[in-house]
Amino acid sequence: METRLQVLFLCNANSARSLMGEALLNHMAGDLFEAHSAGVEPDAPHAHTLAALQEFGIPVEGLASESVERYADRHFDAVIILCEKAQQRCRDWQGRTDELIFWDIPDPRLYEGPTAYTRALRDIRGRLELWVAVKRRQQRRSQAQGASDACWPGVP
Repeated sequence: METRLQVLFLCNANSARSLMGEALLNHMAGDLFEAHSAGVEPDAPHAHTLAALQEFGIPVEGLASESVERYADRHFDAVIILCEKAQQRCRDWQGRTDELIFWDIPDPRLYEGPTAYTRALRDIRGRLELWVAVKRRQQRRSQAQGASDACWPGVP
């Protein structure tokens, strides 16, 4: 069995956006990815975050806020930063990942009520759907190339 690509989502508090990214990616494409999340100033998962995920049928069991320091010595295939504050503080992540992505998703904690969380979740989901489609296509091409190389060893 092929190993899953390791992905880390980062944001400021790891209470909303990065938790959404982790839960969404594991739910959407857990066969290809193993997602984690962390924050530069971790806080508890926000109740509206968990409610929005559950509304979309995404499991929330085991979701917990983590500090970015927990993953400091680990290499990831992709690190996806979801806010400017985390982007400013995590610039040194380059070199410990094959792909560093920055999506500035508005912080739903700055708005009243649960609709901001639903908007953030939809925004992250839309971006992930495109990114996952690209990754799946790259994986298929890589597998096809490997099969071709096996059939014609030594032929460029």
